[in-house]
Amino acid sequence: MTLRRATPDDLGAIMTLERASFPTDAWSDAMMREELASRHGYYVVLEEAGRLLGYGGLRAPKGSRDADVQTIAIAEAARGRGRGRALLEALLTEASARGVQEVFLEVRADNPVAHALYVSEGFADVGRRPRYYQPDDVDAVVMRLDVRAWAAHRTVDPDDAGVCT
Repeated sequence: MTLRRATPDDLGAIMTLERASFPTDAWSDAMMREELASRHGYYVVLEEAGRLLGYGGLRAPKGSRDADVQTIAIAEAARGRGRGRALLEALLTEASARGVQEVFLEVRADNPVAHALYVSEGFADVGRRPRYYQPDDVDAVVMRLDVRAWAAHRTVDPDDAGVCT
């Protein structure tokens, strides 16, 4: 398993996974291209045997005290093996390196597996956005993480912190 910083060359594979993971509300190619190129973004991809199995993105403007997990997606056949956690940890490690104090995210209310992952990393529910995900009319659960508390509880070897350059 290789975790690395996403590049514009990854756009096609990312979009294939985006459409498979979010069939009713996938981002457009143009939106994802802008995210990958943004100086405020930090996107990583997870590859195995030359195949892109996942990606995740963080919006964290330098100097800001808060950031947002924009997206995390894992290919359906590759789920349940810690790959989503690896992506999340890489994003949170970058947030910490950028001096972010709080990370926010929205998760579909009908996705208990993702919600449980976020809770296990220290995120807490702070609100709800009714009918946020369209056209499915699914609520978003808004979650928040104290990055300093998360970093203080990490027991990762600094040489294996999941930071991608």
